[in-house]
Amino acid sequence: MTGTAASPSFRLAYVPGVTPGKWVRIWNERLPDVPLELVAVSAAEAPDVLRDGRADAALVRLPVDRTVFSAIPLYTETTVVVVPKDHVVTAADEVECADLADETVLHPLDDVLDWEAPPGEPAFERPATAADAVELVAAGIGLLVVPQSLARLHHRRDLTYRPVVDAPESGVALSWPEDATTDLVEEFIGIVRGRTVNSTRGRPAQAAQPKEKAKAKDKPPARRKPVPGKATARNPRGGSGGATGGRRGKPRRRS
Repeated sequence: MTGTAASPSFRLAYVPGVTPGKWVRIWNERLPDVPLELVAVSAAEAPDVLRDGRADAALVRLPVDRTVFSAIPLYTETTVVVVPKDHVVTAADEVECADLADETVLHPLDDVLDWEAPPGEPAFERPATAADAVELVAAGIGLLVVPQSLARLHHRRDLTYRPVVDAPESGVALSWPEDATTDLVEEFIGIVRGRTVNSTRGRPAQAAQPKEKAKAKDKPPARRKPVPGKATARNPRGGSGGATGGRRGKPRRRS
């Protein structure tokens, strides 16, 4: 069983902010003879990596092209605004996009949020990546709205973040080419869906052992009902009257 025709390993791509460690650990426990190779890619690169066969599957951000790729949504992330620790935004537990209207909000070129219009005032120039934008936030040039995992990935001690309740959210999914659903892809699908070893798709279920015969052996034999007219141990005289038929009448007095 192989991930691709050219490689006996399984290659899993993943985008920034996604942490595949838990699923990789389960894979190594279940398939120790099939190495899992991790391939770090940007969100923009992920489709080409799958299309070119450089990875068998990928943990990506939605949406994906459903005419080419299959996808299983895994979870949706909270969106947060990254700010300096002494910023006025930190006075609230959560904010709305309207609260950022007078702020300079950085909009990196690799932004993964599907904005109709980003909040706040645009910066003079768009940074190339979220990592570059975080550096600009630390320099006091603006704020950054990103999925929470990216805020954690680029964490700095002088920065913090707050949830933005009405901002677009980012969904994470497992994706793979629709025409390349290999056995190893099916194995990884089972892992991310939480299937146990015995419930993996494609494995035949064990036939149930017949229990009725075993129960029949342990069951005591049923008592036979007395047949009318036939003698029994309790009613040696027989007769249709049972025990009453064998009762003697009262003795007569002598005159």
